[in-house]
Amino acid sequence: MPDWHAPLLTLGALGAALGAVLPTATAANLQISPVMIHFQAGQGASGITLQNLGQQPVYGQVRVFLWDQQNGEDVLTPTQDVVASPPIIQVGAESSQTIRLVRRGAAQPGEQSYRVLIDEIPSAGTGGANSGVDFRLRYSVPVFMAPATPAAPQLSWQFYREGGKPDGDWMLKLSNTGQLHAQLGATTVSNTAGREYALSQGLMGYALAGRVRIWRLQVAKDAQLGGELSIRSQVNAQPVMVRSAAQEP
Repeated sequence: MPDWHAPLLTLGALGAALGAVLPTATAANLQISPVMIHFQAGQGASGITLQNLGQQPVYGQVRVFLWDQQNGEDVLTPTQDVVASPPIIQVGAESSQTIRLVRRGAAQPGEQSYRVLIDEIPSAGTGGANSGVDFRLRYSVPVFMAPATPAAPQLSWQFYREGGKPDGDWMLKLSNTGQLHAQLGATTVSNTAGREYALSQGLMGYALAGRVRIWRLQVAKDAQLGGELSIRSQVNAQPVMVRSAAQEP
């Protein structure tokens, strides 16, 4: 398991995020709703509801991280900008509990992004006590704080070979110069010859406001992604079509 005392953690090391396009998310007997939270500019609090569908209580730890992107990757840093209460949860059998999220500070010019991590931990007497904190399941809920004024993502798409090598993996560099995040859903790209490549069937990931996200594409190395390309994607649940050209990062 990752060192949860570390000041910086990559999101990949913390496990995959929940499917944020769904109204609820379920793993084992615990159901979480919503799986994405949006704070409006003047909103001070929100909440997450946990419902235990099982016959045994569920115990967990709740932490909030500032969510940033550096060098094209997701990075999480512990923060007190948003406070989760209670930080330790016990959801009884066939019952529910609400985690309250309280915002500190005023809205910023650009959107602020966070992740709420809910780690299920064993109760006393169920094993794992001798090895320290034993996480069972992890839930990651994105939280977005809207900017003080309305904003939108501004995206620039770049396809290139890793390291500039002819046989390098294809990479996608998505630059978001806007003040709002971009959530990418199903995404395809096609070249001028009409060959289409599926980059993602569902949630691909996020390019945060004012940040750059880089993906290693799951396409064959001989994929023809040079020259002019047509990109179709679901960006923040809206269909988008753009044209781009392969280039160096």
